[in-house]
Amino acid sequence: MDSWEKLKNDCRGCMGCSLGRTRHHLVFADGSESAELMFIGEGPGEQEDLQGLPFVGPAGKLLDQMLKMIDLDRSKVYIANTVKCRPPGNRDPLAIEQEACRGWLDRQIALVDPKIIVCLGRIAAMELIKEDFRITREHGQWFDIGGRRFMATYHPSALLRDPMKRPEAFMDLRELRKEIRAVCAHTYL
Repeated sequence: MDSWEKLKNDCRGCMGCSLGRTRHHLVFADGSESAELMFIGEGPGEQEDLQGLPFVGPAGKLLDQMLKMIDLDRSKVYIANTVKCRPPGNRDPLAIEQEACRGWLDRQIALVDPKIIVCLGRIAAMELIKEDFRITREHGQWFDIGGRRFMATYHPSALLRDPMKRPEAFMDLRELRKEIRAVCAHTYL
């Protein structure tokens, strides 16, 4: 069984794809390692790469606001990405890069053992929920996978680019809050 220290050390040394050679910092995760609620994005951006933490740039500030809307903050959830190093120019992670990082993410999920996983955006949803996931049609819907509840919502950076999607994301957050109350009530109320 992994320990957090072993997993972090192993991941720091990863050169499983070309992203490891271009990163400033590994962006492992943030939040509570014993959270019942996990958020997973696609990959670090420029600010994340510079600081070594996920969701610290403009999209991170919006994620913090989204969490606050449902009475949460980073200290109560676990936040990670499908890839741990920044893709150049903030492009979508390539399939080979996601495959190289999938083991790290699976090990994080196993150690956190969340009851609920929220995929932030299409890339994470296609990686974790189903390959043909359509964010515009399937956001806010629940999926049972491996004994966990999964949902996807718009990535905060997509909401920054297209504020017209914010009401839909707000509805997703309301659905998430209902699920938290049903599944994780003792931790988050």
